[in-house]
Amino acid sequence: MALMTGEQYIESIRKIKPEIYMFGEKIENPVDNPILRPSLNSVRMTYDLAQDPKYADLMTVTSPFTGEKINRFTHIHQSTEDLKNKVKMQRLCGQKTAACFQRCVGMDAFNAEYSTTYECDKKYGTHYFDNFKKFMLYVQENDLTVDGAMTDPKGDRSKAPHAQADPDLYLHVVERRPDGVVVRGAKAHQTGIINSHEVIVMPTISMGPDDKDYAISFAVPLNTPGLFMIVGRQSCDTRKTEGSPIDVGNREFGGVEALTIFDNVFVPNDRIFLNGETEFAGMLVERFAGYHRQSYGGCKVGVGDVLIGAAAVIADYNGCPKASHIKDKLIEMTHLNETLYCCGLACSTEGHPTEAGNYMIDLLLANVCKQNVTRFPYEICRLAEDIAGGLMVTAPSEKDFRDPKLGKYIDKYLKGSEDVSTENRLKMLRLIENLCLGTAAVGYRTESMHGAGSPQAQRIMIQRQGNLAYKKELAKAIAHIEE
Repeated sequence: MALMTGEQYIESIRKIKPEIYMFGEKIENPVDNPILRPSLNSVRMTYDLAQDPKYADLMTVTSPFTGEKINRFTHIHQSTEDLKNKVKMQRLCGQKTAACFQRCVGMDAFNAEYSTTYECDKKYGTHYFDNFKKFMLYVQENDLTVDGAMTDPKGDRSKAPHAQADPDLYLHVVERRPDGVVVRGAKAHQTGIINSHEVIVMPTISMGPDDKDYAISFAVPLNTPGLFMIVGRQSCDTRKTEGSPIDVGNREFGGVEALTIFDNVFVPNDRIFLNGETEFAGMLVERFAGYHRQSYGGCKVGVGDVLIGAAAVIADYNGCPKASHIKDKLIEMTHLNETLYCCGLACSTEGHPTEAGNYMIDLLLANVCKQNVTRFPYEICRLAEDIAGGLMVTAPSEKDFRDPKLGKYIDKYLKGSEDVSTENRLKMLRLIENLCLGTAAVGYRTESMHGAGSPQAQRIMIQRQGNLAYKKELAKAIAHIEE
């Protein structure tokens, strides 16, 4: 099976039975849990769209390794066209879910691992590239969702992994066996991990010789003994349990994050992709971060499309679509959103082949893309909130709206344009609230700041990739300065 249907994906997750905790309780049936199910639906969309002939060119691709049609989320990029189609696919998925659809991290980890393991094997004669290719083919042939785990808790940021008071604050090897290794630690902010079949673990920073036990990368199934997840809280998350389609804003889709614990987890040798080669930890981090910062030029743009549309609709419902300041705000939102898309396409177009043969984005432009993402969605949200008005955060609940006594007053006094129902106005306001402040904001507004590295991480890479010395020489040449 090279392509699963959405329903097959749901059932495949149901069979895994990962160890998940939320609100102090073990979740025995995460697939049907009302708080968690919307995030599962978002991933399902990546499978449903791949079954739709209308989107086949974006969502699927022929594997260069098997010749079979596969989901693009499991693909190893073969050209700049692949890189651009990745961004276009992510925008489409964002438009269809208005949420995080969670498969980007695994796709970006795939491509970073592919080239890094190749170069590590070339230097050391290891077998990580063969290990990874075997895993990659398994994922492609079964159309699996793979999470990528990079972010360690880090503890005292001024200290290296080996120098931490608690050695587990960076995931590390605690035992080496003939058949594999045992690891302990945690990965934070793991988007979509509860909806994944497998997880790829990577180092989180560049490392020195003393950090050998921390330079570890591998893949394990989500139901591996010793691996469990603690779901993070989101604003308005318990609204999903109240049975109110209006109040949740986005009733079908959402995202979810978790603190993922590796409590003495065994990893077999054939699932290890890096094991002590510290100089390649930084390469893996840099390449993964580059791919993932490219991703934001697609996924955040798709969600932005929905928010811009919602702002335009609420302007209609409020009766002021022709006001010049409303038009100008919508223009500005569109300008900012399309600028992000331009960055995603630009770093893809300027991509180049790695030694392994897959294609890498332009790192400078990818970091510029993500630096803009740390700013522009905040302004898009601000403008959407401005257009929506204060009712976005002061409207009564749906229970009040349905109440025999109260409902008629809410319907009367919260009506906007006379040809639009109060109910539809409330639905649109709640969608904007969801995108700007609620559960979707985790995957749009706040995640735009910290996902794929916080702003300073991109600025460091922009400094490294900016080639200031070359630009100095250009200026000296123009000024006819000889030194």
